[in-house]
Amino acid sequence: MAGSGEVLTYRQLDERSNQLAHELRAQGLRRGDHVALFMENQARYMEIAWAALRSGIYLTAINSFLTAPEVEYIVDDCDARLVFSSRAKAEVAASIDPAGTPKVERWLMVDGVVADDAGPLWESYENAVAGRPVTPIDDESNGGLMLYSSGTTGRPKGIKRALPDEPIDVLPQRMTAYTIPTYSYDADMVYLSPAPMYHAAPLVFSLGVHRVGGTLVIMEKFDAGAMLANIERFAVTHTQVVPTMFVRMLKLDDGERTAHDLSSLKVAIHAAAPCPVDVKRRMIDWWGPVLLEYYAGTEGNGATFINSEEWLTKPGSVGKVQGVNIHICDPDGTDLPAGEIGGVYFSGGGEYEYHKDPVKTADATLPGGRTTLGDVGYVDEDGYLFLTDRKAHMIISGGVNIYPQEAEDVLIGHPSVADVAVIGIPDEEMGEQVKAVVQPIDGVETGARLEAELIAYCRQRLAAFKCPRSVDFEAELPRLPTGKLYKRILRDRYWGKSDSRIV
Repeated sequence: MAGSGEVLTYRQLDERSNQLAHELRAQGLRRGDHVALFMENQARYMEIAWAALRSGIYLTAINSFLTAPEVEYIVDDCDARLVFSSRAKAEVAASIDPAGTPKVERWLMVDGVVADDAGPLWESYENAVAGRPVTPIDDESNGGLMLYSSGTTGRPKGIKRALPDEPIDVLPQRMTAYTIPTYSYDADMVYLSPAPMYHAAPLVFSLGVHRVGGTLVIMEKFDAGAMLANIERFAVTHTQVVPTMFVRMLKLDDGERTAHDLSSLKVAIHAAAPCPVDVKRRMIDWWGPVLLEYYAGTEGNGATFINSEEWLTKPGSVGKVQGVNIHICDPDGTDLPAGEIGGVYFSGGGEYEYHKDPVKTADATLPGGRTTLGDVGYVDEDGYLFLTDRKAHMIISGGVNIYPQEAEDVLIGHPSVADVAVIGIPDEEMGEQVKAVVQPIDGVETGARLEAELIAYCRQRLAAFKCPRSVDFEAELPRLPTGKLYKRILRDRYWGKSDSRIV
């Protein structure tokens, strides 16, 4: 752990996850059953994850920032029979209503538990596993992750794939074919994970580090200056970040940005949200050609990849497909030619379903096994994918389609802007008009002068119809550390909806 310095060795990880696997079997859980994990970044996270995976069980890692009702919904929806949490989350855990989660048979809390922490519902995790064998269970098999969509446009849904057939100690085919050669995974790597482990990318990449025998360093929470210090302190070779982290590191003062030796860094993987062209160019200038970008989703239906050298020749692209087919489709499901904008679909990446939501599964699927993550973009004549925005974020003003990502990418480059969201708000004449909601840099004075400056800044770089007609200021935008921005919460405020919550 980067902050506390706590170390978990491979022997300890193996033995502790074995002990929990035995406890899961004693509880009656078998291959294909479900457990849920609601916990902050800490050393026990990975032993719980591995216990589930080596027991053939589906693990649902829950966003550690959710409220008790939101946690209840996911716990019940994922059919968890056992739930793990921690003393740090005890206040929220104590508020979970067992009546809303009738399928849960047991609640285990890491770091001990007394009634004052979370009430009698919860038992001590440590007491539960104490005395269990440290050797593997007799019927080990490969489990899987059933993670939930971020719920940016509605209630989150679990994304479920069939459990893998490979034995637990055999590297998955996707790792041998893509992860290891693409990202240079090996036993000598030192991987820094600065994001919450409940999110798909940090968890999947971290599990991969363990599979090849590398060193995993987990930050308790992201801090721009601390991230740079950790790269030097641990001689980090690999990391995985989101574009908002790039922005925050770039906006550190020059002294802090240049104070640390980053020469050990070989691979900086990034995804999860669009990266403005100027931001990525500045990061390559600073860190060198170590940035490797991919486009994919928790659904695992397909992916694209691009390295720094390719990106410099195709600025803004998220790369070419790996091992699957890509389709750009019009609203009727017809494949479009190169250069035309449409829905982005993959085929050949395997099947998945949204748990208990056949309608959402069907809405994301076209004939021929084509499935989508809901993004819009185009493929150029060389096969490189460019994303223009998410379909759900598109603004229609006067019959014209406007993709707000363009204006967001411009405005984030302004020195007074820490974060920005561009949305459509009601307009009697045009249907929608473009508005920017800006989180200013600390200490910046907001008001009419800055609003006019930002609008002018955008119009110097984009056609006027794509730029905001007005700007509002917020102390902080509803963005998770994973990089996901909950635009629905912002939009609902302007459209007169009062139930704007994350789930």
